[in-house]
Amino acid sequence: MSVVKDTNPSNNREETEAAHLEFVQLLTEHQTALRLYVHSLLPGDANAADVAQQANTAIWKKRDNFELGTNFKAWIYSIARYEVLNYRKQQARDSRLVFGDELIEIFSEELPKLSDDMDERQSALRGCLEKLKTAERELITHRYFTDMPLDDYAAQTGRSPGGLKVSLHRIRTKLQSCIEHKLAQSAR
Repeated sequence: MSVVKDTNPSNNREETEAAHLEFVQLLTEHQTALRLYVHSLLPGDANAADVAQQANTAIWKKRDNFELGTNFKAWIYSIARYEVLNYRKQQARDSRLVFGDELIEIFSEELPKLSDDMDERQSALRGCLEKLKTAERELITHRYFTDMPLDDYAAQTGRSPGGLKVSLHRIRTKLQSCIEHKLAQSAR
C-alpha cells in the first residue's frame, strides 16, 4: 500500500500552524484544571504555583508528543504528576516534611475523577443560572462577584437585608435542585 505524501511545504506549514493553534487552545482551556490538580497534590505548599508553571513548561516542550484527538487532560495530568514528584524529591533532599509517594499516587488517580465531576457541575450550574429570573441572577451576581456588603445592596435595591438573605437561601435551594436534576439526567 503506498501513501501519497503532500510535498507542498506551504500545506505542511499550514497544518503545523493549525495543530499549534489547537494545542494552545487546549492548553489554555485546561489551565484552571491543571493548576487545581497541582495544588491538590501539594496542599498548602507555597511553591505549588511554581510547580504548575514548571508543568506548563514541560507540557510545551513535549507538545509534539501529544496526539490531537486523544485525552488532553489525562496527558497534561501525567506530565504534571511527574513534575510534582520531581519537586517532592527535591524537597526531600532539603529534608522538609512531604507526602509519601503512595499517597501522591492515590491523589493522582482520584483527583482527575473529581475534576471531571467539577466540570459537569460547573456546566450544570451555568445552565441553572441561565434559568433564573433576572432579579435572582442579579442578586446571586452581587453576592458572589462584588465586594459590596449585603446591607448596602439592600439599601440600593430598597429591600431589607433579611429579605435578601431569605431570597438568597431560596435561590441557592433552587440552584441545588436544578444542578442535581441536570446531573441525574446526564448520568442516564
